Amino acid sequence: MQFTAQEIADLVGGKLEGDPTVQVSKLAKIEEADAQSISFIANPKYLGFLNSTKAALLIISNTLEIPEKPAATLLRVEDPYSSFSKLLSLYNNNSIEKSGIEPNAFVSPNAQVGENAYIAGFAYLSDGVVVGRNVKIMPGVYLGPNVKVGDNTILFANVSVQHNCEIGANCILHPGVVIGSDGFGFAPQKDGTYHKVAQNGNVVIEDNVEIGANCAIDRATMGSTLIKKGVKLDNLVHLAHNVELGENTVIAAQSGVSGSTRLDRNVVVGGQVGFVGHLYIAPGSQFGAQSGITRSLTEPNKKYNGTPIQEYMGSMRSNATIRRLPELEKRIQELEKIITQLQITEK
Repeated sequence: MQFTAQEIADLVGGKLEGDPTVQVSKLAKIEEADAQSISFIANPKYLGFLNSTKAALLIISNTLEIPEKPAATLLRVEDPYSSFSKLLSLYNNNSIEKSGIEPNAFVSPNAQVGENAYIAGFAYLSDGVVVGRNVKIMPGVYLGPNVKVGDNTILFANVSVQHNCEIGANCILHPGVVIGSDGFGFAPQKDGTYHKVAQNGNVVIEDNVEIGANCAIDRATMGSTLIKKGVKLDNLVHLAHNVELGENTVIAAQSGVSGSTRLDRNVVVGGQVGFVGHLYIAPGSQFGAQSGITRSLTEPNKKYNGTPIQEYMGSMRSNATIRRLPELEKRIQELEKIITQLQITEK
């Protein structure tokens, strides 16, 4: 589809400098753009492309000063990155703008499918499933009995949502996500074996949540594993039974949260971070990559790093000291030699 610069400006609420009738049909990186492309500058290191880019329309900040006007039409906005992200979302939604049920999908007679939903081939909707309006369900998706999916949610290929789990509105689940697998519950027996503890709860995901590819979120032993609104999970994140993530918490790839741990709102977690079970993490806490959290943290808006964790600045000082250990060891050995020589002289 083609859009004029004026139509794009109306979408993102910006001010044009240049030809409002110029037409664009795709989004591109500034260094790869052509005469049909929209691009943007949010990072000053890309200013060098301002005059060399072939983009027809360039989104820039209201405050960016440029020495000479480039050939591209400029669209000035408050936040170029956010505006370009909005266009990316619109473009992505248009690319999967389908509706209806494909013939080789299975939809139980007892399932409910909302208006304008799309169910792709080889998807399976079990008894009691309720799918909201404008939901997009891609090939290979499995929805177990009594699963609920809210309006405008997208489930990409091979997502599996087990029985009784609930997904809110405006969510995105990327390929391979598993929702509602059994929690890791096994009771040790006297003979050294393990007895499986039944996992009778579910997973509840609130609105505006995005879950990256191949994440696994376990159902609760009792009650609900709870993902509150606005949470964003990177690929390969694991959440154990009865975990609770507060609003707008973000977790990077390969991190894991053990059972019954609660992260409060606006927590930021780097990659490969691990939480032991039954902890409480205060709002606004931030964790550097590969941190190991073994105790509850009750003071909000603190930064942490390392295993076991320390406050961020303390961790940086410790790391600096560790790097100096070989030098300190050498100095100690030299001092020992001096002391030994002094003792021999005194004798």
